[in-house]
Amino acid sequence: MNEYFDEFYNFSGFGPAIKSITPSQATLDKYKGKLPDRLLEYWQEYGFCGWGDGLFWTVNPDDYEDILREWLQGTPFEENDDYYVIARGAFGKLFVWGERTGQSIKIEGNYGMIFPTDCTDDLNEDGATLTIELFFSSLYKESIDLLGIDDKPLFERTFKKLGELSSDEMYGFEPALALGGEPKLENLKKVPVLEHLSFLASLGEKRVMADIVAMSNALPHNQ
Repeated sequence: MNEYFDEFYNFSGFGPAIKSITPSQATLDKYKGKLPDRLLEYWQEYGFCGWGDGLFWTVNPDDYEDILREWLQGTPFEENDDYYVIARGAFGKLFVWGERTGQSIKIEGNYGMIFPTDCTDDLNEDGATLTIELFFSSLYKESIDLLGIDDKPLFERTFKKLGELSSDEMYGFEPALALGGEPKLENLKKVPVLEHLSFLASLGEKRVMADIVAMSNALPHNQ
């Protein structure tokens, strides 16, 4: 375990892995050269699995191809890069890697929001290995959790109430927040992750949020 993954596994408290599914050789071959070799090494060592009791999941991008297409349809990212979902959160947040832009998109399905952060410069300067290592080492649980109507994190309370997720499940709101539901513990249920994310994608226009990093880099003091 290298120092970056040790930071993720031990210091940030995401380990150990749960509900692991071993990737096939065909899957590893398919993403060789498209995703960082280090990520494929993590797949081989730990599988596609849950971390932090299922708060965070590394996933097979194959399973999320159609979902990602639904979310990016009609956005500026549709033709911008070749993108792959590499991870997701317990409440459906998607972490998207671009071949040329790195970990450059997060999708918050509950709120219909797409958060871009063009990491092209980082990818070119640091290389794919260090970029993906820094992605894992910089993750912290609060950034993946979801705040309830009381402004407190929901995951631990939901885990205690509904139990551990399977690899094909997420915690989803019924009614969905986009339909007027409220982010309350009592409104959460275990739902099939792919079906629910597709349902959320169908509810309305996606909001592409500002790329804060790009805006900062464009300021005069960064020229």
